[in-house]
Amino acid sequence: MGTYVTVPHSPHADGTVVYDFRRPMTLAREHARTLEVALGTFARQWSNQLMARLRVPTQVSLDTVSLSTYDDYVSGLPSLTTLVVCAVGPNRRPAIMQFPLETALTWVDQMLGGPGKPGAVPTRELTEIEQALLGDLMLRVLGDLNYAFEGIIPIDVQLRHIQHSPQVLQLMTATTTVISARFDISAGEQHATASLMAPAEGIIAALRESNAPDQRSAAQEVAEQQQRELLDRAVQNAPVEVAVRLAAVPVHPREVVHLAVGDLLPLHHPRTQPMDVVVGDRVLAQAVAGTNGSRLAGLVVNVKENS
Repeated sequence: MGTYVTVPHSPHADGTVVYDFRRPMTLAREHARTLEVALGTFARQWSNQLMARLRVPTQVSLDTVSLSTYDDYVSGLPSLTTLVVCAVGPNRRPAIMQFPLETALTWVDQMLGGPGKPGAVPTRELTEIEQALLGDLMLRVLGDLNYAFEGIIPIDVQLRHIQHSPQVLQLMTATTTVISARFDISAGEQHATASLMAPAEGIIAALRESNAPDQRSAAQEVAEQQQRELLDRAVQNAPVEVAVRLAAVPVHPREVVHLAVGDLLPLHHPRTQPMDVVVGDRVLAQAVAGTNGSRLAGLVVNVKENS
């Protein structure tokens, strides 16, 4: 029998904690450790994605992982915030990525070439264009959950929409058990706390299955190992297209429609800023321009972790 971590309900104003023994919020210690490792990997990937898009020093770290009801999670959120609603897992269950609205506005400002100073943009709801920019960023960020939870459960994130008021969200019943993780984010001068919430049922079932004893025979293990080695060799020899690209330039559709020979398209990429080395639209490294004989080349100066 495993050791269990108990996560109580939210405390009342007088400091007392209500605990429902009919519905204990417990998480096996080995399951908690597995989630911490997976979410820690996701945090590092998230940091890489932010650094590539915002062009500022970025650090994302996992703070806590807890088990609670959906109502407890939602009631602990600010009344006005950023809620990225998505569907995850084989059953397309709803999940939420939450972070402060001020942080979202700062990120959008930086992606549009602004300074991204904290408080420079008045706190307000995002416009449709801002939601599209933020949605593209978060789709890439949440896509790294597939890598982080590989071997545990397929995530396959689908972004649904962005909301600002947690009180209007009715994604599941109030008593549904959920797993939530809290992250600390530092991007340039901006510091914030974010959270990720998903229903616990599918994740815990997958954790129990992954921790079950291995029933394979020795012959089956040898055969599977040989198949993995064959696949690894095939992947190593498969050709892929590598691109070295500058930072994207946001322009109005009318400017694109009327582009003509001789037009000058200003680039906001600083001369001292390395370019991205990209494979399949995933940033793997950063490089500076150079030459190899009579041809242009990219000199790699930084490799992204776990790329």
